[in-house]
Amino acid sequence: MTTLQLGRLLILGGMIIIMVGLLVWSGTLNWFGRLPGDIRIERPGTRIYVPWVSLIVVSVAFNLLVLLVRRFLH
Repeated sequence: MTTLQLGRLLILGGMIIIMVGLLVWSGTLNWFGRLPGDIRIERPGTRIYVPWVSLIVVSVAFNLLVLLVRRFLH
């Protein structure tokens, strides 16, 4: 990996982090952790969250992102 490719990768990563931060800040991602299939147990004094489906969505999005970055750099 050349210095130019590393620079592009860092800029792309920074832009993605900024975009996700703006989505979280604006409240657009308030559905995260509340998808059907996510386990939520709330009892007095105890809260348990197991976001199975949300983690699958993040995994698919991350894999697509890696695929796009690999195609962009090669």
